[in-house]
Amino acid sequence: MENFIVSARKYRPQEFDTVVGQSHVTDTLEHAIENSQLAQALLFCGPRGVGKTTCARILARKINEKDGSTSEDGFAYNIFELDAASNNSVDDIRDLTDQVRFAPQVGKYKIYIIDEVHMLSTAAFNAFLKTLEEPPAHAIFILATTEKHKIIPTILSRCQIYDFKRITIEDIQEHLRKIAEKEGVNYEDDALFLIAQKADGALRDALSIFDRLTTFTQKNITLAKAAEVLNILDYDQYLKIVDLAKENNIPGILTAFNDIVKKGFDPHLFIGGLGSHFRDLMMAQNASTLALIEVGENTKQKFSEQSKNWSAQQLIDAIEICNHADINYKNSKNPRLTVEIALMQLASLTAAKSDDKKKSS
Repeated sequence: MENFIVSARKYRPQEFDTVVGQSHVTDTLEHAIENSQLAQALLFCGPRGVGKTTCARILARKINEKDGSTSEDGFAYNIFELDAASNNSVDDIRDLTDQVRFAPQVGKYKIYIIDEVHMLSTAAFNAFLKTLEEPPAHAIFILATTEKHKIIPTILSRCQIYDFKRITIEDIQEHLRKIAEKEGVNYEDDALFLIAQKADGALRDALSIFDRLTTFTQKNITLAKAAEVLNILDYDQYLKIVDLAKENNIPGILTAFNDIVKKGFDPHLFIGGLGSHFRDLMMAQNASTLALIEVGENTKQKFSEQSKNWSAQQLIDAIEICNHADINYKNSKNPRLTVEIALMQLASLTAAKSDDKKKSS
């Protein structure tokens, strides 16, 4: 059986221009290398899965290439990686600082990448401080962390800090499209959008979800399958609930809610999601706020159509009903009833308007 390589490794960027969503960092680093203005201590910080270690490796390789310490087959000498999560003692750092003193046998620089640097003990940080204060001319340190606030200020003050940001949903979606096309995976665009949304700005998480769905769906990723695997209520479920509310169909809306609970979905998350759905319908009523809805284009069109059935005031009332139920859920002795009351109120919102019409006629 052929070894499977996960997408996060298979498509790990090898050049700065292929790093997704961090051009503010990669452009600066490229200019620093070109102009020989690279600091000796750099700190890459930001959420997990956004490219910190990848950029550290690319930078280290580019420094090697510039100073001629890369072999003919592309192997980079003088790059040392340390995982501070498992090598966080004073002795580990002393071993490192002892090694730093010696100049490289080939090329000009030795590059040390220290991942999860916030995991170093206070004593280890202090042992490392002197080396960072006065590093040898041949040493460059690239530190990476997800928790900058845990690093002592004396270390921070000696580093050039690069803040990595969460990758946008659109950038992740576009990257997933490219990989899907290379791998021959059929997909619905809204399904990729849902994956990107679930990843919460971390490209590595998005690629992991993508691999799972590729296997589960046998290379045919649909929105329905994505929602099933990720245990997310499909947008269609909320669209259906809102249509039932518009029809004043109280038995129908309670039955639909019961089916959702039977599938294992948390009623609290459901009512919060329903409130968000009504908020999105509010945004869909105006072209200038349509861009504020974070869903795929096809789903956005469905929202736009459904929003036409409601007045702005009705949507505001619906959002308030859902928000009230969301707030009261945890304190209620019968939380399910709290949600059911909210659903009955939603299904009665347009009833008053219908009654007024009947009376006037």
